[in-house]
Amino acid sequence: MPNVSFHDLSQLDAAARSALMRRSETDLSGFMKKAAPIIEAVRTEGDAALVRFARDFDKADLDATRLKVSPTEFDAAFGMVDEDVIAAIRFGIDNIRHFHEEQKPEAMWLKEMRPGAFAGDRFTPIRSVALYVPRGKGAFPSVTMMTAVPAVVAGVPELAIVTPPAPDGSVDAATLVAARLAGVETVYKCGGAQAVAAVAYGTETIKAALKIVGPGSPWVVAAKRLLAGVIDPGLPAGPSEAIILADDSVHGGLAALDLLIEAEHGPDSSAYLMTHSRRVAEEALAALPEHWARMSEQRVAFSTAVLTGACGGIVLTASIEESYRFINDYAPEHLEILSTDPFAHLGHITEAAEILMGPHTPVSIGNFGLGPNAVLPTSRWARTCGPLSVTDFVKRSSIGYVTAAAYPEFARHARTLARYEGFSSHEHAVSDVRDRYLAR
Repeated sequence: MPNVSFHDLSQLDAAARSALMRRSETDLSGFMKKAAPIIEAVRTEGDAALVRFARDFDKADLDATRLKVSPTEFDAAFGMVDEDVIAAIRFGIDNIRHFHEEQKPEAMWLKEMRPGAFAGDRFTPIRSVALYVPRGKGAFPSVTMMTAVPAVVAGVPELAIVTPPAPDGSVDAATLVAARLAGVETVYKCGGAQAVAAVAYGTETIKAALKIVGPGSPWVVAAKRLLAGVIDPGLPAGPSEAIILADDSVHGGLAALDLLIEAEHGPDSSAYLMTHSRRVAEEALAALPEHWARMSEQRVAFSTAVLTGACGGIVLTASIEESYRFINDYAPEHLEILSTDPFAHLGHITEAAEILMGPHTPVSIGNFGLGPNAVLPTSRWARTCGPLSVTDFVKRSSIGYVTAAAYPEFARHARTLARYEGFSSHEHAVSDVRDRYLAR
């Protein structure tokens, strides 16, 4: 059995504890340096650069005429995907749509702040958004569902998916099925830093967008940071990370089963089992070989790399309170509370992007269509932002309306503050000068 990382938190010094907080994308300087010339090539060469990078990075046989998925490819995808997979996609989309429809803000609200003076908000869809769907370590129709459905619910008029091509120049068939069922018919065959650059600047084939959302590799995250002045990079969603919090009411084998969910995404993932029960920790260690025996060779390799490396393994704490403190400091993307009474723990957790409760709610169910969005902030960004939502696809405008009857009081106070701050034009705009114009 591989030597799974085991951390007794009470025995670690401050530096060792700090090391447990690291993610694979903590330092992106190397990726940013390498992504910069890719971005510049796309900016200056357009489609030609995308075709070249598809060949070099994805080993894909493409030319510029095939960068956009054709209607024929969409139609053919439905014949290539098993009916049970299509049914699962429909099930997930239905739940995700219902959830995000409930989340959608009303188009406008106004409240009378004082007699005759009204203020409120109006929400309108962002005009164009690109949806990034990764493919390097697997196919992700679930990401298509999670990004496309809230965008469609929000009413974004121009939506496009960018996703890496396969060596034969195709796009994952289930991803195309999910896109069409969600309501998106524009899909481009490009991934990585070059895809972010393509939707930021636009090319001969790809139309520039105002925003890009969706998880990706460190290359994608690095490109988003570099292009933040050109395109809204959306919430910071990088390689997968999860903490499985298990108390002493569950079997450690169940905790080990769920620990592997996010660990199998790739060697750049982060995954910890956190427990204050040595029994649970030991049962989890004992169960891992049995679980690995049921997995594919590639996923065993990925999860083994995570659980034996610096960003994963089992963390034994001295108490449940110490577990809470670690979780709130770590601010995980996914948190699963394995307990027969998960609500007893919920109130102690303040820093997690997603919290899945109880032994019947593994991360798998959250990822594939419970309803809440599974595109989540990583690298401790859960401390300041939450999951992808309808509100990521709309913009808010403040609305104000003051009647003639309410104006004098507001004008008097505005004059006072304008005079104090030294803004003479502000003052004059609410002075007798305005009164003379209004009296005409």
